[in-house]
Amino acid sequence: MKKILLIALAAVAGLFVYRQIQADRAEQDLWTEATDSVPGGSGTNV
Repeated sequence: MKKILLIALAAVAGLFVYRQIQADRAEQDLWTEATDSVPGGSGTNV
């Protein structure tokens, strides 16, 4: 019984870590998109 409980606890912890990593990646992608420089070839030379 203890082994099943331990496995279930490890699975829940793994799911929590996985979701946190996905959220961090999504936030990083958002920041990357928001702070990217304007791509070249737009016809405006400053």
